[in-house]
Amino acid sequence: MRASDGEIGHVEDFYFDDQKWGVRYVVVDTGSWLSGRLVLISPHAFGNLHECRDFPIVELTRKQIENSPPIETHKPVSRQYEAEYYGYYGYPSYWNGIELWGGAGFPVVPPPDLRPGGEESRFGSSDSEDPHLRSTKELAAYYIHASDGEIGHVTDFMIDDTSWEIRHLIVETGHWFAGKEIAISPAHIDWISYEESKVFVTMTKQSIVDAPEFHVPSPSGRSHYASA
Repeated sequence: MRASDGEIGHVEDFYFDDQKWGVRYVVVDTGSWLSGRLVLISPHAFGNLHECRDFPIVELTRKQIENSPPIETHKPVSRQYEAEYYGYYGYPSYWNGIELWGGAGFPVVPPPDLRPGGEESRFGSSDSEDPHLRSTKELAAYYIHASDGEIGHVTDFMIDDTSWEIRHLIVETGHWFAGKEIAISPAHIDWISYEESKVFVTMTKQSIVDAPEFHVPSPSGRSHYASA
């Protein structure tokens, strides 16, 4: 990945909200630049992903990223940290409002003169409920449990490159079920057991096997989705 003035590292993970299924942060390993420090990049920082041919470019400088609030990778991301992070960058909070991104369906950054002035009105109270942020890297190893038994595991995710919403989980059914890759919408997810590393869906095993096989879209047809 690149900032506006140079490379910053590579994508290590995505943190998503398991209530609304929106990707909230891209986790970047800065490598030798910041001695392997992990930094969070909000979707607010990305320009048009359609124009990113070789690697994503964020609309931040390396200095801005270097001075951003550090994360403790062994601890969950707290709302207090998010308030500090959003305050540092001046982004409108996503947790205040009914839309995927608070007041909008996609991440936007209002001009400085249009941003609210009050700290709490801009970023929300740090005492509000902690976010339900999860790692796509962790979830990619979870088994899929249909309404009548286990079938396959999660291998990937398809993300809307405008709203940053996870549209589908890509599931490999395993050789007992023809070894197909199937796209399952989060709308079919009943609940997730993080203790058992399982995703419980409302579909039957047969309905999953009978679903059309997923194929990675060709470059000319990937205008709306990106793989995690």
